[in-house]
Amino acid sequence: LHLERERELFKMATVEPVLQLRDDLRFRMDELLLQRLTLHPSEGLQIQQQVNLVKQQQGAVTGRLRAELLALEEEMAALGLEDCVACGSEADPEPVPGEVLEADCPYPELKLSVLQSFQTLAESYRSRQRGITERMGGMDRCCGWSASDHLCFQWTVGQYGPDLPNHRALCADMLLRLLPHRTRQDLMDHERAWDWLRFSQAQLRALAQAGQRDRGELLARALVTLEEARLAHQEELLLHRERRLQLDTCTQLRDKVQQWRARQEEVSQLEALMAARRQEEEERRLGRRRDSEASVRSHQRDKLKEFYARQQDRKERLERRDEERLALLRSSMEEQARRDQERVRYREETLQLRRQEREAGELQRQREQEETRTRLEALRSQVAVVAEADPERMMGETEAWRSRQNEGCEPQKPLYNINTYTDIQIVSDPRVRVEQALREAGLHQTPYARQVLADIRPPRAPRRDTVSAGLRTDSTPGSYEGK
Repeated sequence: LHLERERELFKMATVEPVLQLRDDLRFRMDELLLQRLTLHPSEGLQIQQQVNLVKQQQGAVTGRLRAELLALEEEMAALGLEDCVACGSEADPEPVPGEVLEADCPYPELKLSVLQSFQTLAESYRSRQRGITERMGGMDRCCGWSASDHLCFQWTVGQYGPDLPNHRALCADMLLRLLPHRTRQDLMDHERAWDWLRFSQAQLRALAQAGQRDRGELLARALVTLEEARLAHQEELLLHRERRLQLDTCTQLRDKVQQWRARQEEVSQLEALMAARRQEEEERRLGRRRDSEASVRSHQRDKLKEFYARQQDRKERLERRDEERLALLRSSMEEQARRDQERVRYREETLQLRRQEREAGELQRQREQEETRTRLEALRSQVAVVAEADPERMMGETEAWRSRQNEGCEPQKPLYNINTYTDIQIVSDPRVRVEQALREAGLHQTPYARQVLADIRPPRAPRRDTVSAGLRTDSTPGSYEGK
């Protein structure tokens, strides 16, 4: 309902002003045509102002829509929804392409079968996509976590690659430190859900690619089939026209023969009448009639010969046209066969090239692994511990063993020699005790504390060679600064 209201508001803001302006202009033009009037300059200026106003409104609406489009694109880029939108758009194309719908097919059953094939293919891929989406169970892009926790999880998992030894344990420890409010079971469940989400998205992308490939192949086969059907229909129409032309020719010839027979009957009747009337003069005109009959027969023979010649010529023309059409069809079929062979050869070469690229990639990967192992061996050889053989030291007595052996003789002797001051010696120095008291009182950083510590003398005077030459000349050898 909200989208419907927005659509109505958009229609009222964009389409309605244009329609009203068009109706107003049509009404004015019709009124001017009916009344045979001319447009007043003030009315033209008013119409121009209305058109400019509508253009400004359309420009404002277009600018606002463009701003909203940019904001939505930035939001989608921030949320990372481009892959999901691209996957959904690729996996759910239109069921029947426009080329097939607009193709001219003289056989409705064939076109209906092609359309059903596209519908069946789209329905099969749509059902498979629906099954994958249902298996995902409505999982969002963060797999049930917040966006910050999921981003931290992805970044940490990306830092510990599979080539790192014990990468799973290291990654789990780091995640427990970064996400103390998540348990190890939560991390394992989230990793399993994330793997399932990526696997489902990969399946959707593979399904979309397979659907596009099958749809393209079906589209090519459908177009070829429809084109062949159209050519076959044209051939049938051509044959039908030729047969119709032949029937028309036969009908015309039959009419001519009938006319000729009617004329012959009429001639014979006239001749009988003339013979009955001129029976008396038959002997005198016998020779003339014989001459006329001979001329008529010769004329008829000439007509028959001409008719047979035309018939033979027409037959030869039809045979030549059929032979040319047959040669044209054979050449087109040979050209189609050659194109099919070139297409098959190109596909074989493409498959061979892809196979060679995969083999080259595998060889390159093996070579890189071999180089990595070689560098690791060189590093191991560089940091390896090299020790000389010393059997006497290895089989000799140790310091701990000697100390245990000497414990029975001198029980009060310390285990190790002390080469520094003890705590009693350090505390016996009055400067340490005064500094500790000043530190506890919070006065150890004041000028007073520095002056007091400088005035206190050590328990034993320092040697003269320990005094620095860079000190003040008025400082005494036993002062704190000299120390």
